[in-house]
Amino acid sequence: MATAKKATRKYGPSSGKQVEAELHEMHQGKLKSGRSGKTVTNPKQAIAIGLSEARRKGAKVPRKPND
Repeated sequence: MATAKKATRKYGPSSGKQVEAELHEMHQGKLKSGRSGKTVTNPKQAIAIGLSEARRKGAKVPRKPND
Protein backbone atom coordinates (compact mmCIF):
# COMPACT_ATOMS: atom_id res chain seq x y z
CA MET A 1 0.00 0.00 0.00
CA ALA A 2 1.46 3.34 -1.08
CA THR A 3 1.41 6.26 1.29
CA ALA A 4 -0.05 9.51 0.05
CA LYS A 5 2.42 12.38 -0.27
CA LYS A 6 1.65 15.56 1.57
CA ALA A 7 0.95 18.40 -0.85
CA THR A 8 3.24 21.17 0.38
CA ARG A 9 4.86 23.92 -1.60
CA LYS A 10 8.63 23.91 -1.66
CA TYR A 11 8.80 27.60 -2.58
CA GLY A 12 6.49 30.43 -1.57
CA PRO A 13 4.51 32.43 -4.16
CA SER A 14 6.69 35.54 -3.73
CA SER A 15 9.81 33.55 -4.60
CA GLY A 16 8.06 32.26 -7.74
CA LYS A 17 7.36 35.84 -8.79
CA GLN A 18 11.01 36.75 -8.20
CA VAL A 19 12.21 33.86 -10.38
CA GLU A 20 9.70 34.84 -13.07
CA ALA A 21 11.04 38.41 -13.05
CA GLU A 22 14.65 37.21 -13.37
CA LEU A 23 13.75 34.93 -16.30
CA HIS A 24 12.01 37.85 -17.98
CA GLU A 25 15.13 39.97 -17.53
CA MET A 26 17.27 37.17 -18.97
CA HIS A 27 15.08 36.93 -22.07
CA GLN A 28 15.44 40.68 -22.55
CA GLY A 29 19.24 40.37 -22.25
CA LYS A 30 19.43 42.61 -19.18
CA LEU A 31 20.32 40.03 -16.52
CA LYS A 32 23.96 40.16 -15.44
CA SER A 33 25.85 37.80 -13.18
CA GLY A 34 27.10 39.17 -9.88
CA ARG A 35 30.86 39.18 -9.83
CA SER A 36 31.93 39.21 -13.48
CA GLY A 37 29.01 41.24 -14.82
CA LYS A 38 28.59 38.94 -17.84
CA THR A 39 25.16 38.59 -19.44
CA VAL A 40 23.29 35.51 -18.23
CA THR A 41 22.01 33.25 -21.03
CA ASN A 42 21.37 30.02 -19.12
CA PRO A 43 17.81 29.71 -17.71
CA LYS A 44 19.05 27.57 -14.79
CA GLN A 45 21.42 30.37 -13.78
CA ALA A 46 18.56 32.89 -13.98
CA ILE A 47 16.46 30.67 -11.69
CA ALA A 48 19.35 30.41 -9.23
CA ILE A 49 19.72 34.20 -9.21
CA GLY A 50 15.97 34.62 -8.64
CA LEU A 51 15.94 32.17 -5.73
CA SER A 52 18.98 33.84 -4.21
CA GLU A 53 17.34 37.27 -4.40
CA ALA A 54 14.11 35.87 -2.92
CA ARG A 55 16.14 34.29 -0.11
CA ARG A 56 17.71 37.70 0.63
CA LYS A 57 14.25 39.30 0.78
CA GLY A 58 13.10 36.69 3.30
CA ALA A 59 10.75 34.67 1.07
CA LYS A 60 10.02 30.99 1.73
CA VAL A 61 12.93 29.29 -0.03
CA PRO A 62 14.76 26.20 1.23
CA ARG A 63 18.40 26.56 2.17
CA LYS A 64 21.09 26.00 -0.46
CA PRO A 65 22.39 22.40 -0.42
CA ASN A 66 25.89 22.32 1.07
CA ASP A 67 28.07 19.76 -0.67
